[in-house]
Amino acid sequence: MAVIIDGKKVSAEVKEQVRLETAELIKKGVQPGLAVIIVGDDPASRVYVNNKKKACEAVGFLSREYALPATTTQQELLELVNKLNDDEEINGILCQLPLPKGLDEKSVIEAISPLKDVDAFHASNVGKIMIGDYDFLPCTPAGVMEMLHSYNIAVEGKKCVVIGRSNIVGKPMGMLLLHENGTVTITHSRTQNLKEVTREADILVAAIGKPKFVTADMVKEGAVVIDVGMDRDENGKLCGDVDFENVKDKCSAITPVPGGVGPMTIAVLMKNTLKACKLQNNL
Repeated sequence: MAVIIDGKKVSAEVKEQVRLETAELIKKGVQPGLAVIIVGDDPASRVYVNNKKKACEAVGFLSREYALPATTTQQELLELVNKLNDDEEINGILCQLPLPKGLDEKSVIEAISPLKDVDAFHASNVGKIMIGDYDFLPCTPAGVMEMLHSYNIAVEGKKCVVIGRSNIVGKPMGMLLLHENGTVTITHSRTQNLKEVTREADILVAAIGKPKFVTADMVKEGAVVIDVGMDRDENGKLCGDVDFENVKDKCSAITPVPGGVGPMTIAVLMKNTLKACKLQNNL
């Protein structure tokens, strides 16, 4: 019977640690601050932003939201980012993606100061992850690593397969597994004989955004399966990239959706913001 990896439990532990450290900082007169920018009215983005706000309150951070209309220009958005770069109360800046059509995400990400880039999307932070000398890690891949550590799942020497090569999850996920001495394969839409590749994985990470894409015949007996997907099935019910019901009996451990990787992303965001605050205050 597979161990169900409980992301809610692990994220609660991470956030509690952040809350305790934040309380100590506040005693010294320093409060971590996170600014979240949301442009337009994408319903999924709104849910994420609300969850981030709740998490900030729970750990004791200053939280500021900038909700901008979909008609916001590139110039207006960049001016706000620059203002927040100079704001000493704000340690972390997060611009909720995707942005409405007509706005250039890349230039917005590059405008955020690398010291306040708590999503770790800025090219200089991505480069630091590559060489293994980083301040911040992207929230979702780092959340996956927290879960593996929490359940004492060793990466060293294991065959690790990541399905998906996005800059936000797939590529950095591969790097973090490599930093812990996993042997890593990153697969994608052009990978040939995908099933044969995934069936070799001791640790399989699915991050492609296709509901129930990973089926039982793609999974090695006893593998650890991490589902980063957040999809809707044919009935509109929340599900992941893994066909959980049919895969779970084959695994040694598996993350559910919801309640797996999702809560970890926000927990790591809190951890990154705390670290940004300490770095900026030389603590």
